[in-house]
Amino acid sequence: MNWKKLIGSSALSLMLLAGCGGGGQETTTEQPSEPAAEPATEEQATTYKVGVTQIVEHPSLDAATDGFQKALEDAGLTVEYNVQIAQGDQNNNQTIANNFVGDKVDLIFANSTPSAQGALNATKDIPIIFTSVTDPVGASLVEAMDKPGANITGTTDTHPDAIPNTVKFIDQYFEATKVGMVYNAGEQNSVAQVELVKQAMKGTDLEVVERSVSTSAEVKQASESLVGEADVIYIITDNTVVSALESVIAVANENDIPLFVGELDSVARGGFAAYGFDYYDIGYEAGQMAAQILKGEKTAADLPVQYPQNLKLLINKKAAAEMGIEINAEWEGAAEFTE
Repeated sequence: MNWKKLIGSSALSLMLLAGCGGGGQETTTEQPSEPAAEPATEEQATTYKVGVTQIVEHPSLDAATDGFQKALEDAGLTVEYNVQIAQGDQNNNQTIANNFVGDKVDLIFANSTPSAQGALNATKDIPIIFTSVTDPVGASLVEAMDKPGANITGTTDTHPDAIPNTVKFIDQYFEATKVGMVYNAGEQNSVAQVELVKQAMKGTDLEVVERSVSTSAEVKQASESLVGEADVIYIITDNTVVSALESVIAVANENDIPLFVGELDSVARGGFAAYGFDYYDIGYEAGQMAAQILKGEKTAADLPVQYPQNLKLLINKKAAAEMGIEINAEWEGAAEFTE
């Protein structure tokens, strides 16, 4: 068979068919085109590596981490997280930070004062955003709240009115002179808060009865030692103690000792009352700061440290009953209540 002739003949036939319109109308059928996908933005096309370092697990710190991650999601960023918990161990804490530097993460989120200190010890180049830090200046993390300097900034968990309001509430409504405080003297944020409590007590008859612990395993015994020594107990935002708060709550309930705490999550767990705010919110605000840095809009040095917003008094009615506290009618208008 002559293949060349066959191919040529077929091609000629196709050309004639295409050229002949006859008397009819030429029709063509077009397939509907799918709408073109919107091109991904530079932020969406980039996957950012973020190291999350947290000193211990407890509800407040966990909520702050959740808020941080939600803020980056809302900013439209694609993020790969490496979340590490130091379990209260300072050696682990520093190792985690060093590993993040070795992994060349784009940003470190440090949740707690020790976590932030470890991160800053590890790097002066990678941006660090912290939260749940009580005294950023005193902890030598930033030069000033409005001008942090270097590669670090974030949100603090100290509202200027929280401790003074708590001390005033105790002084006004409780027949107390001794306020028991259990804290880890190795946590700079806790030492700073105890000093603020003492300052707030000036001009009152209140005084602090201190018990220091170094691990969460020591919290129960330290709390029990306050029985007969303290009229009320006040647990500040100390990571070591808050991680074992149930031990303090049990002592307070068994001995009818009012237990004041430093955060709203601790009220939900069984503390009597706190002037506080949601840690999710300060984590979210820290995440918004991180988004600006990852997008290249700001540097850490450009962003002042932020204070928490929306301070409120929260009272746990069930805890009050457990501790033999009668709800005062004057509290109804000033506080929110939970069971």
